[in-house]
Amino acid sequence: IKQYDSLHFELCYYQAIEAAIERGLSRVEAGAQGQHKISRGYLPSLTFSSHYLRDPKFREAVRAAMSEEQQQILYTTAMLAIKDSP
Repeated sequence: IKQYDSLHFELCYYQAIEAAIERGLSRVEAGAQGQHKISRGYLPSLTFSSHYLRDPKFREAVRAAMSEEQQQILYTTAMLAIKDSP
């Protein structure tokens, strides 16, 4: 099997950016997670989701965890935008 340097980034990120430019699109969604995406031109953006958890104890545990995570996400997103924004 032949190895190609940065093939993943070429296929998953650079081709998407190039296609968006060619089509006049204003944004490209690179998917969740990965600070490595910043150096390839993708700044983080906040997203939202909604879920129903039937079990009250589990629902409360997830709510507490998400509340803590939300604060970290907001802080990290703000810091990355300041530090790495073009």
